[in-house]
Amino acid sequence: MLDIKGLRVVRGQGSQAHAVRLDALQLRPGDVWAITGESGCGKSTLLEAIGLLLKPERLSHYYLGAQRLDVGQLLASDQQPALAALRSRELGFVLQSGGLLPFISVRENILLPRRLLGLGTHSAAVDKAVAALGLTSLLDKLPQALSIGERQRVACVRAIAHEPRVLLADEPTAALDPHNAQRLFELLLELVAELGLSALLVSHDWGLVERFGLPRLGALHGEGETRFEPMV
Repeated sequence: MLDIKGLRVVRGQGSQAHAVRLDALQLRPGDVWAITGESGCGKSTLLEAIGLLLKPERLSHYYLGAQRLDVGQLLASDQQPALAALRSRELGFVLQSGGLLPFISVRENILLPRRLLGLGTHSAAVDKAVAALGLTSLLDKLPQALSIGERQRVACVRAIAHEPRVLLADEPTAALDPHNAQRLFELLLELVAELGLSALLVSHDWGLVERFGLPRLGALHGEGETRFEPMV
């Protein structure tokens, strides 16, 4: 469960400052929402603020999980060690760049979040994702031997390897051909449902968003800021 209200974050300074606002968002386990809008409107900024990588300028509340962990209080008191532990345990990230470590194999990249949290290396969800995305033959290779699309698929599997509460994906299909983009969307929806996660996907692919019937946070422009509102 993710419950956020009154979030406002500012990136940049002076005339280059851009504010992003989210008045309210509630995600239950199994919910998948898309964040949509034109390039440069602040989609990634919003995702990074929700992912605790940017400190909000203003925040009414931010609760996470069935026990309603008060993330807002951690942010307000700038408890960085607690926030870092929360990010690694409860959130899964897919970055536009993939973000794989170049000096370890695909297998070790995928298992890294589990190892860091002291979890066992076997995961049925990981095995399913690896097979579904055609990565089995790539497990012993280094990331540099993979195509951009293959690296992005690996990054998606790594993001769910530790079964986080919330999956945050920034353009997860941008480097994929239409077939693999659709397969990745299908897989993410299946895994979110099976694992009881919540997910926010930044996407420029309106066709995929509409094809899978995802509710979305759409960008609305106001004076000096972009506001994201639910558009079901």
